[in-house]
This record gives sequence, structure tokens and C-alpha cells, in this order.
Amino acid sequence: MALPAPTYEGIKKSIKERNFAPVYLLHGEEGYFADSLAREFENVLPEDEKPFNQYVLYAPEVEPAQVIDICRRIPMMSERQVVILKEAQAIRADKLAKLAPYIANPVPTTLLVICCRGAEAKGKELHAAIKKGGGVELFSKKIADYNIPAFIGTYVKSKGLSADQKALEMIRDFVGTDLSKIYNEIDKLTTILPPNGAITPEAIERNIGMSKDYNTFELVNALLERDARKAFACIAYFQSNPKAVPLQVAVATIFGSFADLLVAYYAPDRSDAAISQALNLRNSYFLKRIRGGMANYNPFQIIEILGAIRRFDTQSKGIGSRQNEHRLFHELIFHILSAPGNIGG
Repeated sequence: MALPAPTYEGIKKSIKERNFAPVYLLHGEEGYFADSLAREFENVLPEDEKPFNQYVLYAPEVEPAQVIDICRRIPMMSERQVVILKEAQAIRADKLAKLAPYIANPVPTTLLVICCRGAEAKGKELHAAIKKGGGVELFSKKIADYNIPAFIGTYVKSKGLSADQKALEMIRDFVGTDLSKIYNEIDKLTTILPPNGAITPEAIERNIGMSKDYNTFELVNALLERDARKAFACIAYFQSNPKAVPLQVAVATIFGSFADLLVAYYAPDRSDAAISQALNLRNSYFLKRIRGGMANYNPFQIIEILGAIRRFDTQSKGIGSRQNEHRLFHELIFHILSAPGNIGG
């Protein structure tokens, strides 16, 4: 029996098709996938079989020998039993490794799921045993902030919808990097919008409550265009609606945009192709935005701006300054728009 590819979607597909491996290890910094798949496994058995053949255990509360003993039991009037071991990240690696002998030679009528939420499962013995016993290991890395819009776009597409870059960044600004909240907001839009519909900034403003005119996407555009009026209008909105756009999210996006400008300046020949390759740009819109920023800022100004953003990050955490973070942010935006290029200043 072919095992599913060790991906979140691959495992979901195999569960739906009832094509199971004997053991699953779900671990990694991004805990959403482990939680979501655990819920899927909790619904493998019919309701009338669960009382006799489903065990949800918590690693800090049981010994490995007890888990193995349960896994070796024969299902009662059922094709299989399901054993889900949660919170495995909360026990020592040597204790978790005591499951390795069973994992290397699992009982075919038992489906064992080990969840290490938000952490990597340590121990060579454990990983070797999973491979030997025909198990499946899913390691989920934390999605970097700058990759969140692309991730949202993939999920939107899987729901039969479309969204432009501004809409994707608006969702990221409003929801942050919490994948469960991202999925929930998109699922909500899926029920509201027609099939094959588009998630537009207007739809987000109407259904989620975030401004289509004042958001990080528009602020970055204003900064790269050196449009002071629009930039200060955005930060005024941020201050009046602090929950709409977390400043740390906005600052991280601004930093990434100016870092991209610096990379573009040092592309081999500064041609469109070289810049697109250096920055892995996905479409002509981003290239146009980079070109616009390069027309308004030279490398010395960019280096100064990146330094100012780092200082804001430190000061906003109360180090070296007691000013309100919105006041600091206002000063940062002014600094960016008026940067003379004094690297040492």
C-alpha cells in the first residue's frame, strides 16, 4: 500500500480515502497542522465505535509502556483502533524514544498518531523507527511573515476563489500569522462569496471590517512613492484603529520592502530579469513597485532607513525609550520620508 506524501494536504487526502499508515508523527514549530490533522484522525471511526476503539492520551499523563500496551490491543468489533497521543512535546526526548520499538514494528490494526504541537520531536531512534515501520512523519516549519500572503493565496485558490496581492496582504495585516484564524476568515468569506468569486479589498472591508484604503499595503506603496500625505493618513488610521493593523506587522512589512530595494540595487546588472531573479518576484506588479522605490531612494538612504527601523523595533519594546509606540512609529515614517542618507546618523 502506497504511503501518502508527508504533507498536510497529502495526509488529509489519505484520511479521506481511508488509506492509512500505521503511525503518524506530527511535529514542528507550526502547531496548526498537528491540531487540524488530530481532529481529522479523531473522526476516522464511526461514533458507535469510538467508546471501545478510540483513545486520546496526553503524553505527560501516561507512560510509554501504557501507550504500547494500548496499541497492541485487538480492536473490538472494528477494523481498527485509533490511539492519539497529544502534547508529546511536553515530555523528554528519551521518554518519547521508548515508543521506538513499537513504532518500528507496529500492529497493523492500530492507527497511532503522535502530536508534538509547536515543537520538533527529538531523537534519532524515533525517526529511524518511523521509517522502518512504514510510518509517516510531518514536520511543519513556522511560516515566515513574508510568506504568509503567498500561503493565504494558495488556500484561497484551494477554495475555488481568487484574490489580488492587496487583498492577500490585507488579510495578513488583519489576522496576523495565526493559521487557524487565517483559515477561519477565508472559510467565512467562502460562505459569503459566490463560487469562483474574487476576494477583493472591498469584500474584506465589507465582511471583515478592515479599511481598503488604509492598510500596510497602501502604507508601503505610499512610502516607496514618497507620498507623505497618504503615508500619514495611513498611520493616523492605524492609531485610531490599533486592532486593525498591529504595528509590528506593519514594521516587518516595511523593513522587508526596503531590504528588497537594497537587494535590487546590488543585482548583477539591475535589469528587470536580474532583479526579478534576485528577489524571486512573482509578477510585474512587484517589479514596478521595486523600480518606483529605486527611483525615490538611493542605497545610502535605504541603509539609513533599515537602521531606523531596527531602532524603532528596539525602542518600541521599551529599550532606550519610553515613548508611546504610535509616537515612535510616526517619527519612523517621518524619518523614512525625509532620510538624507546619513548612514552614521
